[in-house]
Amino acid sequence: MNIEIPQPDHSDSSLGCGPIRPEPDASGASLRHRVFESVRSAGQISRIDLAKQLRVSPASITALVGELLDLGLLRESQDTTRASARGRPPVALSVQPDAGYVVGIKLARSQHTALLVDAAGRPLAQASLPCAHRRRSLAQILDETGEVLDALLKEADLARADIACIGLGMPGMIDHATGQMVWSPLLIERDLPLRTLAEDAFGVPVAVDNDANLVTLAELWFGKGRAMADFAVVTIEQGVGMGLVINHRLYRGAGSLGMELGHTKVQMDGALCQCGQRGCLEAYIADYALVREASTALDPTDYANSAPDVMLQQLYEQAKAGNEAARVIFRRAGRFLALGLANVVNLFDPPLIILAGERMQYDYLYADDVLREMHSLSLNRDATPQQVETHAWGDLMWAHGAAALALSDIADAMAEQQG
Repeated sequence: MNIEIPQPDHSDSSLGCGPIRPEPDASGASLRHRVFESVRSAGQISRIDLAKQLRVSPASITALVGELLDLGLLRESQDTTRASARGRPPVALSVQPDAGYVVGIKLARSQHTALLVDAAGRPLAQASLPCAHRRRSLAQILDETGEVLDALLKEADLARADIACIGLGMPGMIDHATGQMVWSPLLIERDLPLRTLAEDAFGVPVAVDNDANLVTLAELWFGKGRAMADFAVVTIEQGVGMGLVINHRLYRGAGSLGMELGHTKVQMDGALCQCGQRGCLEAYIADYALVREASTALDPTDYANSAPDVMLQQLYEQAKAGNEAARVIFRRAGRFLALGLANVVNLFDPPLIILAGERMQYDYLYADDVLREMHSLSLNRDATPQQVETHAWGDLMWAHGAAALALSDIADAMAEQQG
């Protein structure tokens, strides 16, 4: 297993952002859209290289680039990657950073995080808002979202009218296409038009998705997954989520409600999950599952009034110190995780599985014996074990993904706008 703790730095726009596709994207997008996305992905690229990459004539590229320059979406600069000893460096194209600003916001039970990003994918400001660790109404959540949004914009000296789109994510079942919130462990209500209500509250276009997809988008746009055609991300925090990329694109399912790994059943009539059903995978390995069993390993006088995060940390420290009851809790959670990961391998056979989330600090969940058991439960045992990596970007990982969600949602509108 490879363990990486990346600290992404996107202050240099020449790095680019977004999926790196080796072949032209023939998904139905216009050629002008594909030109814009190719420049953004490359960071810096010449017209000649752009024509070769998209397999179109240099004359066509020149015309389309001219339109994008006139719209203020691209800019010209010296290509520092091709400086020569003689003459001036060739001219490179890059995204005009101030062509638009987007905000990514991750809503969570105890803290909301927000990130402001320019059109080139560079982070400009960040903000967070601690909040009560309890379920509440969507109206209350949107009020809190407005607070962290305004704090972020104040930091950047911008107004809501300056924002092209807000990417908004939370745990639960969120239909990206329709904007409907089917269910979330943060909320006391179900089946609400999240996107419409958020747009009414903020006066800005909003894109919504569940938090596991945000992490997957963060990897696809800014992380390890940029140059990978296929990979899976499994998140472990207050719940268990999964995101899947197929051919450089996030797969959501027919109704945008697929990839709910945490709610696949691993034991009939088993432990009660926060979704209301029994036997879900996350009911055995998520935060609340470990906290539920912590009383068997911790002194009640130490944890009676502790927050769940504190209890988890105490449980982990006890396991490290040799407390056998605490070790059994993590060992059991690791076995259920191995079962879940083996199911991912058997269903999709991704070349890479990325484990992400705050719980990656607990090495019991991705120890070598967990990965060996995952491989033993996989059908193709004779093959090389699946590559598994652990990424711990920190809490802003989710907001990075939300910003990528917003950038991807407005890309077509930006490139297709009329001068």
